Amino acid sequence: MSSDDDNNSLNSSAKSDAILNEPLNSVSTPTLNSSAANTNAGNGCAGGGSGSSSQLVRRKKVMPLEHGCEDNWTWSKRHRSKEIVLSGPNNRTVHFHPNWSKGTAGVQGKRPLNNGRFYWELHVSQRVFGTSIMFGIGTKQARLHANSFRNMLGENEHGWGLSHKGVLWHKGVALLYTKRFKENHPTVIGVLFDGIEGTLSYYKDGKCLGVAFRGLDKIKEPLYPIVCSTAAKTEMTLKCTRRDFVNLQDRCRAEIIKHVKTREDLVKLKLPPLITQYLSEVVNDVAPLRQVDNYDILCDF
Repeated sequence: MSSDDDNNSLNSSAKSDAILNEPLNSVSTPTLNSSAANTNAGNGCAGGGSGSSSQLVRRKKVMPLEHGCEDNWTWSKRHRSKEIVLSGPNNRTVHFHPNWSKGTAGVQGKRPLNNGRFYWELHVSQRVFGTSIMFGIGTKQARLHANSFRNMLGENEHGWGLSHKGVLWHKGVALLYTKRFKENHPTVIGVLFDGIEGTLSYYKDGKCLGVAFRGLDKIKEPLYPIVCSTAAKTEMTLKCTRRDFVNLQDRCRAEIIKHVKTREDLVKLKLPPLITQYLSEVVNDVAPLRQVDNYDILCDF
C-alpha cells in the first residue's frame, strides 16, 4: 500500500511529529548516550579534539581528510532496490522511486570501509520529506528493499543509519541525535567513517554533528556505504569522496596519479609491470558515452 506522505511532500508536515514519535516511544531510553554527538562535539570531526562550542565556532572549517586523497567509488548496480535508478557521471546520482513510492528503497556503495578512514558527501535534492530518508553504512546482510515505509537502515544489527528526522538507528533502537532536517530544502550530508577508531560521524551543510556510532572496528564483516528513502522522486548525488592514506607507498601513488590522466599515459612511462599494475588500480579514465546511431535496428544494445 502506498502512502501519500511519501509521495507528496506537501502532505508530510502535518503528520511528521506523529511519525517521529512512534519509533521513539518503543525505545526504553530514547535519549542520546555517550556514543552520540551532543556530548562529543569535538570528537570525530575534522580538526578533532575537545573544546567548548564557542571554541569550535572560532576554529577554521577544515575538510575531513583534507590531507588524504580522492577516492573514486560509486554505487552498485547489483546491490540496489528495484525502485532505484542510477545516472550521471560514473552512476553517482541515485533516483529513488522515480514514479510512485510503495515502500523503502536502498542502494549499497562499492567501497568496502573496514580498517580505513573514508569521507563522502551526499547532495540531497529539495524533496526531503516522508517517513524516512537515511544515510549510513551496513553489511551485505542489510536489506535494500521493503514493501513498507520504514527506517530500514539500522532496523537490525546489520546497519547503522541516520534518518532525516535527526534519529540514529541500529538494532532497531532509535536515538535522538540532531535536529530534524528542514523539509523541502536541499542539503549536503557528510559521512566520516574511521575504521581505526571504530567511529561513524556525520556532517550537515559543512557542520560536524559529532560521533554517532562507536565500536565499528570490532565488526568483522565488510561494511559499505548505504542510502535509502521512502519518499518518491528523492535524488542524491555522491560527491567529494576522500580517503586517508594507508602507508607511504599509497601516498606516493596518489602524487604520481595527479600527473597521469589515463592508462595510456601510464604505459608510456614504461615502468615495471608490477608498479604499472599498482598505479593503474586508481586511474579513473572511463571513456565518455558514444552516440548511438540507428538505435531501432540494434538488437543487443
